Amino acid sequence: MMYRIISFVVVLFTFTAMTFADSTQEAKRQKMIEKGVAFLRGAQADDGSFSSHAGIGPTGIVLFGLLNAGVPADDPMIAKGLKFLEKSKWADGGIYTEGGLYGNYESCVALQCFTVANRKLKAAGNLAKGPYDELLAGVEKFVRAGQFTEQKDIKQDDMFYGGAGYGRHQRPDLSNTQFFIEALRNAGAKSDDPAIQKALIFVSRTQNLESQHNMAQFATKNPDGGFIYTPVGQGESMVPEETENGGLRSYGSMTYAGLKSMIYAGVTQDDPRVKAAYDWVKKHYDTESNPGLGDSGLYYYYTVFSKTLNVLELETLEVSDGKKRDWRSDLIESLARRQQPNGSWLNENPRWLEGDPNLVTGYALIALGDCKK
Repeated sequence: MMYRIISFVVVLFTFTAMTFADSTQEAKRQKMIEKGVAFLRGAQADDGSFSSHAGIGPTGIVLFGLLNAGVPADDPMIAKGLKFLEKSKWADGGIYTEGGLYGNYESCVALQCFTVANRKLKAAGNLAKGPYDELLAGVEKFVRAGQFTEQKDIKQDDMFYGGAGYGRHQRPDLSNTQFFIEALRNAGAKSDDPAIQKALIFVSRTQNLESQHNMAQFATKNPDGGFIYTPVGQGESMVPEETENGGLRSYGSMTYAGLKSMIYAGVTQDDPRVKAAYDWVKKHYDTESNPGLGDSGLYYYYTVFSKTLNVLELETLEVSDGKKRDWRSDLIESLARRQQPNGSWLNENPRWLEGDPNLVTGYALIALGDCKK
């Protein structure tokens, strides 16, 4: 009897301690979000944009970050930002910078923003139709038209097949393709949607894993299950150093992007591709750097890291040493250490525009939104 009482007390104490820790962590997360939102309120331009010198992409990332972190869709800052994006809507349905090179990327980000805002506004007003239904239909049509498939005379044996690029007929890459897949899924497309299944073909070919889905030469040289940037040509990784036998090195942000894309496309967790990618993630678990790239693209990495582990529905991740990591807690602590006194985040490595506090704060808010339990 005494043993049962002691066991009950131990369980109760453990549960109470865990509940207290969770509530403390949530309070920290909310405080960080509040500071980040406050910074962005002061950083927004009169026309509703953020860092428009770099096109409309940063505005889209910031708005998606705000929405993902829980800011209401009718918040004046978001409403103003969405109006700015609407001004870049073209007759072809796309939302992109006039004369820019990133039509597909910018439209995919805009599709994400307007999809979430539309859903929130419909729910808040108990509306049968959303205010952006027509706009969304046009953007989705534009995005789908940009995919490299038969509609562009691309055959399935071509390494371009199924992928998405920045726009202007540039080559496809995994970064843009993961934006493409996620935007379509958020807009309501199912995993068996033909466009997503075609994108899966491209995604599979970016994995360092020889299989029936990927017969590229680079996949045989470094079969570690991670992902590279693009399989086009001889393949390309953003990690400059090749393996001793000339293989392309996998890295964090693309591996999480590839794994997330496979799950969105309906690939099950017992599939060899997912197993290999998951093993890579466990072996290279890190919330302090972008594995393989250090601080390059660190905040972009945080967004795909958090989204992927959410899609996998993981509360903890058992890493290579057998320890279980509370990835949300680890990420919150890492972001807390990096938040600036003014509420922003900034990467000291400016590669890929991460020297811009507006863009980086948008990335951080996306990740913090995904850290909610």
